Amino acid sequence: MQETYDFVVIGAGSGGVRAARTAAGLGAKVAIVESRYLGGTCVNVGCVPKKMLVYGSQFSEQFSSAKGFGWGVEEPTFDWPELIRKKDAQIERLNGIYQNLLENSGVTLYRGYGRLLDTATVSVTNVDPNGSTKETAQLKGKYILLAPGGWPRQPSVPGAEHCITSNEIFYLEQLPKRALIVGGGYIAIEFAGILNGLGVDTRLIYRGEQLIRGFDEDLRTELTAAMQARGVQITTQEDLKSIVKKSDSTLTVELKSGEILETDLVLAAIGRVPNLEGLGLDAADVALNERGFIQVDDYFRTNQESIFALGDVIGRVALTPVAIREAMVLVHNLFGNGANNTDQWITPDYQNIPTALFSQPELGTVGLTEDEAKKAHGEIEVYRSKFRPLKHSITGKEEKTFMKLIVAKESQRVVGLHMIGDDVGEMLQGFSVAIKMGATKADFDATTGIHPTAAEELVTMR
Repeated sequence: MQETYDFVVIGAGSGGVRAARTAAGLGAKVAIVESRYLGGTCVNVGCVPKKMLVYGSQFSEQFSSAKGFGWGVEEPTFDWPELIRKKDAQIERLNGIYQNLLENSGVTLYRGYGRLLDTATVSVTNVDPNGSTKETAQLKGKYILLAPGGWPRQPSVPGAEHCITSNEIFYLEQLPKRALIVGGGYIAIEFAGILNGLGVDTRLIYRGEQLIRGFDEDLRTELTAAMQARGVQITTQEDLKSIVKKSDSTLTVELKSGEILETDLVLAAIGRVPNLEGLGLDAADVALNERGFIQVDDYFRTNQESIFALGDVIGRVALTPVAIREAMVLVHNLFGNGANNTDQWITPDYQNIPTALFSQPELGTVGLTEDEAKKAHGEIEVYRSKFRPLKHSITGKEEKTFMKLIVAKESQRVVGLHMIGDDVGEMLQGFSVAIKMGATKADFDATTGIHPTAAEELVTMR
């Protein structure tokens, strides 16, 4: 079967779905091909289920704090399989919503593996239980979008097959008593908080000198200390050497330092790679860049005029909202005001992208780090505040909230905002609008604070 479309999308993740739906809404005939689950990593094995597990793991801290407010909390129990069942039900519901969104937009969904045959043709194949493949459709497209997302990177050590990744941890049948997490980025830190909060003896090792590379140095220091205070064991400048699985399914892990430890689970969270396997890039002669991602220009064009790519597979900013924004820009250019007129093409703005790390405690950041601000603006002013939240004046816990503003001295614009504390992700969204609009320190100072809140500290810093 061969069908012809204006737009063929490979990958039904956040970017692919948004591009397909929006293009169809502008009158294009659109097909989308997906071999796994609708919604991609974020909906299925990423931000959405992870946030559910974060919520679940936070109750141990809340139960502990409740005693300070007079609540007689009995020793709580936790049912991991029940949390996973509830999580699975919600993800199944979201998959259904994504399918309805596509169908109601007029997009034709093809279930199977999408592979380029040439610069204008996508083959859709399915794999039967015996492992043999069968082509079910060939799709001709005026434009083809590659949005297959990323895939967890596997460690290259003996016994690496005994590790799990972020793909598998959402489906564990039982919660381990001990866990070793390898990595120092979003996934490693967030799951360290989740497992520790659920009572797992949690250790994290990272080969670098300090966690969350690329973030402001003060944030890196404060987050590490806060995680350790909550019970996560953190060892930097350390890495895996080998893993051996014993007859009772426990794991013996040797580290590069020579240390040997026993654990029940090893989570490899050492980064993600572009999901290029089986995509047929060679058949269409699509070029990769020096880092192994699909090479695109400012308008997401590959070296082939008819083929475009966006999202994690191009290696720019691996965040769901960024992929969605890229999709909107691309569709504007191909089917909106930019159609047939490249002078009207636009590009996305990657400046001042806010991001939250759902660590425990939570981290939020927007704008430049202190080092970046010095390079970009020369002289800067730095405002810091570290205080115990009102809640903990009663719970007796020593955990602090940390906030930092970075101001370009000449213009007085706030060019960086960094926070660690309860709900800073929710707090950050509104302040990100202000920074995007070019707010100055005087604008912050002139804004009335909401009392008593942690957020008011951002408009009262001296």
